[in-house]
Amino acid sequence: MKKIIAFTLIFAALVSCTKELAGGGEGSVSFDVSIQSSTKAAMTSDELLSTSLVKIYKADFSGLVRDYVYASMPQTLWLPVDEYRVDVLAGELSKANPAPASWEQKSYKGSSPFSITAGANTPVKVAAKVCNAVSRISFGESVRENFNEGYSFTIGIDGVENSSLVYDEGKSGAEGYFLVNSLDEPSLSWTFSGTLAKDGSPFEKSGVIGAVEGGKAYTVNVNYTIKDGDAFFSLLVDYSTEIIDDIVVFEPVSTGISPSASYEIWAAHATVHADVDEVEFTDPSAVKFSYRAEGSEAWSIADAVKESEGYFSADLTSLTPSTTYEYKLTIAGIDQSDISRFTTDAARQLPNSSFEVISKVSGNDFYKWYDPSSSIADCQTEFWGSGNGNETYNGSGNFNTVITVPDNSDKKDGDRSVICQSAYAVVKFAAGNIFAGSWNGMVGTSGGKVLFGRPWTTRPKALRIWAKYSAGTITHIDGMPDGVTVSKSDYDMGMVKVAIGTWDYKTYGGTKESPILWNTTDKSTFVDFNTDASTIACGELFLHGDGYQTLNGVKTKENVGEWRQITIPLNYRDLTAFPTHVVVSCASSAYGDYFTGCKTAKLWLDGFEFIYE
Repeated sequence: MKKIIAFTLIFAALVSCTKELAGGGEGSVSFDVSIQSSTKAAMTSDELLSTSLVKIYKADFSGLVRDYVYASMPQTLWLPVDEYRVDVLAGELSKANPAPASWEQKSYKGSSPFSITAGANTPVKVAAKVCNAVSRISFGESVRENFNEGYSFTIGIDGVENSSLVYDEGKSGAEGYFLVNSLDEPSLSWTFSGTLAKDGSPFEKSGVIGAVEGGKAYTVNVNYTIKDGDAFFSLLVDYSTEIIDDIVVFEPVSTGISPSASYEIWAAHATVHADVDEVEFTDPSAVKFSYRAEGSEAWSIADAVKESEGYFSADLTSLTPSTTYEYKLTIAGIDQSDISRFTTDAARQLPNSSFEVISKVSGNDFYKWYDPSSSIADCQTEFWGSGNGNETYNGSGNFNTVITVPDNSDKKDGDRSVICQSAYAVVKFAAGNIFAGSWNGMVGTSGGKVLFGRPWTTRPKALRIWAKYSAGTITHIDGMPDGVTVSKSDYDMGMVKVAIGTWDYKTYGGTKESPILWNTTDKSTFVDFNTDASTIACGELFLHGDGYQTLNGVKTKENVGEWRQITIPLNYRDLTAFPTHVVVSCASSAYGDYFTGCKTAKLWLDGFEFIYE
């Protein structure tokens, strides 16, 4: 029996007499969508709905007109009279980086044309069906009889990395889901391996299931038989087409909670939504959300804001990180929904954020900012690196020029601060530095390599630090960023940069742990976080030796020579993405990567703290 997953999106094309265009008028597309029945997918019904993508194109494929994540999609869209197509993507396929193979999460895709016609309503229904190629591998009794335990059947998309699933006896009969919709003539390659029970010899067979299609289930029965002394390994593949799973219907709903997208839940605030039938409830000011930490008795009240017809939301603020909250919709003091829940993000802090934990680099008389014997777990391994060098790679410290040092006498938080101090090291000017990442070695005597970034998943709103700075005019000029000029009459400036992002080490040259490789002899490796495509949010501080401060582009007169607590806001360019890494980079000379600066510049730092709001 064929089973269909249908996303039914009801578009009502409404024409306003006040919106007439010379080209034939403009209509509005309005819809209110919810999920009616559940699915067996790894995502819950609410997650499937809130994270689904809705894309509207010109019918002639001339361009994308609208692009939304459903949870943040307005209910009313105005479009010129024309021909269009709507696509719906849901499940794994709606993620920024969908996994090519999964045991649990299916993908759904559907498309339908529609027209905006002046003076008419246009209902549009989209059936988004499973678009995976589905594997069902089962082992016949003959395999169990003729092979020792541990045999397996590996199947994956031919030519696609990280797309394999491994069937063992415990997975026999299970379904695997492969994303093949974007590939030309995709195939599934397979390998069966095991050891024969009769003599313990290894056995392996491989092959390909060719010309697979999305929406088809490939049922494979693996057998091994012996007849008249000859062994026969057989693979029976059923190529019958089948659409998988129970029905999922998206259709208009009445008053109640509308799910929030995962990216709307932060560490200290969250955005919640509700659908309200305004025919029944006519006073928008009566719409409110009640919320409380799970286990609490008292409810807090938040006024709802009308986003569009029938669609309300509220920002719940001053929340506690890593806490589960309950919330419900109330109108005129009467509950209109069951209790829903969300859990706020963690408020993670940078390890060794006051630079208290230090130890000597083995065989050297300079420091690193971790200690394998520390009682603090996240201070036992390297988070902060410096150009001094480390146990693996020589740095300035190995040539008797230590550019980053602890300071036990001048500090603001704990027993010590850290000083980044510029110097002329070996045959080059070097800026004192400390950064989230690892020193990666010298490039001859011409420069050095740095691995920037550490794994990170939370979304802070700002970085607060203690800092002070001392520098004279520039003493060495060896290079500058494009479009920037300085002279030896200009004062040097210290720098603190912070960014979170999704940098892929394969693109940025680093490692999975520290994805950005920065080579000071190759400007093409430098990353401008203000324009970089993989940066989610960033902020930067410059402290000028002549008594000025530039914070996120705004320059003010400040007493930079004294300890001050400074908050560096992170400017978010993408509020829907989650980071994979964090970069924090501090230097006593902002242009030190270009070997330019003042040889006596010093930047003191202490008490780093991420702010979550």
